[in-house]
Amino acid sequence: MARFVLVHGAFTGAWIWGPLAERLRSAGHAVDVFDLPGLGDDTTPPQDVTLDSCAARLGEVLTAVAEPAIIVGNSMGGVIATQAAARYPERVAALVYATAFVPRDGQSLLDLTRLPEGADDQVQANIVIEPPVATMPAAASRSALYSSCSENDAAWAISRQQPQPLGPFAAPVSIPKGALEGINRYFVLCTNDRAIPAALQRRMIAENSITNVIELDTDHTPHLSMTAALADALQKFASMQHAD
Repeated sequence: MARFVLVHGAFTGAWIWGPLAERLRSAGHAVDVFDLPGLGDDTTPPQDVTLDSCAARLGEVLTAVAEPAIIVGNSMGGVIATQAAARYPERVAALVYATAFVPRDGQSLLDLTRLPEGADDQVQANIVIEPPVATMPAAASRSALYSSCSENDAAWAISRQQPQPLGPFAAPVSIPKGALEGINRYFVLCTNDRAIPAALQRRMIAENSITNVIELDTDHTPHLSMTAALADALQKFASMQHAD
């Protein structure tokens, strides 16, 4: 059995992982979920939220238990997972990007959204920037983030969305040379994602030499839209780790 630490994306909180965490736990895995600074139930003022503070929060979760974790990041969570893994490599068994941003050293989330393959990104097309936060209008969220979800799941998620602190978006990650060597990286590619278009997912996969990829025909939130299939993918990656 594996230990999974799940890192949510922008506008949400630990709550978004509820159905997936329940499924993984019922299969016998250990699962940690947590709120990033300024999101969910965390009350950090948005102007104080940075990529560093987000990576430090993940570091606290990683170091609270002796067993190294398979970190699963969704969307912005991929940037935070990458930064934390570079700082706490001994606490990381593997990195899984569940339709998530995969930055290289010196890249920010915004850098990745500006690549040509990200041109159809429906989050960037609809997001409202009001420093120190960005908001995602409810009317645009259904199509951009939850297009494959059931009406009930989409309505539930949209009702809980929050303003997103801007700090983690523009900050470049810092990956010391060799810091991620020896950490296996996996990707769940979601072909109907309108927030990180499939073409951008494929570019990040190629540029980071990620060879273990599972494709799901779903949206930006596979943990709600294809919970069972995502759980199966994560368990497959965990079994590959065990085989190593």
